[in-house]
Amino acid sequence: MASILIVDDDAHLRQSFEKLLSQEGHTVRTAASGEAALALVGSQQFDLVIMDVRMPGMNGLDTFQTMRKIEPKLPVIIMTAFGTTETAIEATKMGAFDYVLKPFEIPEVLLVIEQALEAGRFMRSRVELDVVPESASLEAIIGRSKAMQEVYKAIGRVAPTDATVLIRGESGTGKELVARAIYQHSLRADKPFLVINCVAIPETLLESELFGYEKGAFTGAVNRRVGRIEQANGGTVFLDEIGDMPFGIQAKILRLLQEKSIERLGGREPIPVDVRIIGATNRDLEASLAEGRFREDLYYRLKVVTLWLPPLRERSGDISLLSDFFLARFAQEMGISNPGITEKAKALLDGHTWPGNVRELANTLQKALIFSRGCPIGPEDVVQAIGSDSPTKNGREDVTEETIRQWIRKSLATADAENMFEYFMDTFAGLLISEALKLAGGNRSRTAKILGLSRPTLLSKIEKYRLKLETSVLSDSTE
Repeated sequence: MASILIVDDDAHLRQSFEKLLSQEGHTVRTAASGEAALALVGSQQFDLVIMDVRMPGMNGLDTFQTMRKIEPKLPVIIMTAFGTTETAIEATKMGAFDYVLKPFEIPEVLLVIEQALEAGRFMRSRVELDVVPESASLEAIIGRSKAMQEVYKAIGRVAPTDATVLIRGESGTGKELVARAIYQHSLRADKPFLVINCVAIPETLLESELFGYEKGAFTGAVNRRVGRIEQANGGTVFLDEIGDMPFGIQAKILRLLQEKSIERLGGREPIPVDVRIIGATNRDLEASLAEGRFREDLYYRLKVVTLWLPPLRERSGDISLLSDFFLARFAQEMGISNPGITEKAKALLDGHTWPGNVRELANTLQKALIFSRGCPIGPEDVVQAIGSDSPTKNGREDVTEETIRQWIRKSLATADAENMFEYFMDTFAGLLISEALKLAGGNRSRTAKILGLSRPTLLSKIEKYRLKLETSVLSDSTE
């Protein structure tokens, strides 16, 4: 997991954090002062720092400024009491990833920590381009086909500019990796890079998540809050699944692109923000325009540069390279020897249409590696791995589906709720996550892997559906 540094002069809080984060699988170091924290950061690598503002000697803001000179891409979360919220906001403008207010609850803190760790990983782990599979790192864009050569050229041309980029392609083609490659080769590579999935965050929360809010903007807004776009000031924001962004929020993104400013919810003053926007979608935006679900003015603002990612079925010759890459990666992650793959198995992979593209190929090879028992992966392993994603013929799925249909019909017949669609979606999602948590023994990392979610997304859904989770206050101390 991650290496995290806790900086606070409160010994009880340091101990509480150390216990909590160790239980989450992280390695934790602590420091009681800014001076001690700087010595640790200068001598070893951390993935995240969580630091108090008010400390004896060197305060949190001075420590943070010095720390950025040592490790500019190290994410820092600032802790603050209610009385010093403005100080925390100032720290965020200076480049701190986020801030949390004391006293805080465990789910809230864990969610911010996971978001910060993910952002730090995106900023610090480089995406390699056009490399030999055997020598590639764990994150690389693999492919030598003509279609992929055009992608590499496009990344090289657009990365050094500040142009807005729209990445288009089917689901599973690697749009996020391309966005990160653009960021890492840009002039903003030493600034923040934040990923916002426009469908993972509930519509009612997305606007405040993006733009923040002022105190009193809505019920429960007891303090001013900086949004994700403002947090990324000077850096890059990747809006994934932007084709699914609610129509009302599209107008605010348009204003950001046109005027380089935003307004927090409940605010009246424009706030200057300097960010580069990279968007991605698998939607047919032209159809969305015709149906009135996507703004035409935003569409043209986004597609200053459009980068199309080819589906795997159109990347002749790349499947063999990708197979070698994924087998080496998964073998390393699982701590086993790479058994390799036979030519007949590769021929079988070449003949598949891969509707899920690179993501589907990766999942197939991971399953094949698990069941290969250390032998080279052959055609039978590939057939089994691909077939496991298809409905079985033993009738069990039909029985389960009919049971669900009967419950839906009964619920619809007796429904008195106004929004039945949301009711059913929330019910199913809550049950799915609850059962996955039980299957994983409560381990959230394992649960996220089972469901194919990132940990921040899982934690936000656990909180949304009020699933059973430790919610006691971590600390009731204030600065």
